[in-house]
Amino acid sequence: MTHDLPDLDDPRRSRRRSPASAKSEQRIRDLLRVGREVFAEKGYERATTTEIAQRLGISEATVFTYFRGKRELCVRVISDWYDEIIATMEAGLPREQPIRTQLHCLVQTHLRLFLVQGTGLCALVLSEGRSKGQELGESFLPLQRRYTALLMDLLARGQASGELRRDVPLRLLRSVVLGPMEHILWEVVAQDKATDIDAVSTDLVALLWSAMQAPGEELAALRRMRAEVTDALERTGSSI
Repeated sequence: MTHDLPDLDDPRRSRRRSPASAKSEQRIRDLLRVGREVFAEKGYERATTTEIAQRLGISEATVFTYFRGKRELCVRVISDWYDEIIATMEAGLPREQPIRTQLHCLVQTHLRLFLVQGTGLCALVLSEGRSKGQELGESFLPLQRRYTALLMDLLARGQASGELRRDVPLRLLRSVVLGPMEHILWEVVAQDKATDIDAVSTDLVALLWSAMQAPGEELAALRRMRAEVTDALERTGSSI
């Protein structure tokens, strides 16, 4: 679809990319806000720039002043959504805690944030992200790589610290984590009803950890706990 490719010499392109005024910046924020609402409610195929414009009380031509079309607007909406999710996860990840605690935080936050605004955007990303060869689905790939980089870093640190098994490649460990989470999200989307994220996260991490932890790590953890308890008791003058 060559008509949808960016024209680097088109002067309107720089105007879309670099708002010239505070009014333009506010207009883009409004388009992204309402665009998120419409894409979440309607999905990609049924969403239209006409409806987005109508909700804002502007002409459809105004939408095209800032975005080349529905696909570009949708990609920007999803990109901003991913930015929010990634920033929240990075800020909340307790890196000083054991890898299992960090994994639980990541899984819980992932599920909560993907569903916090309902199932609409989640369903859009899950469905379009699987559409190989489709322009919209392909546009999501860089976003998904950025998102999974945080998990890959956690898994690499877990292997380096000896908390996670080293006989399994990182890419497979990543799939072990992401696969069940995607299945849970699909299930919620299909049923379109609330789920207990805290309970699901706890159960899932318990299952994942039994498969991912390094051999002997459970025994080593018990020994560390015993040593910590013994040390605490000795400081208080007690014994076990």
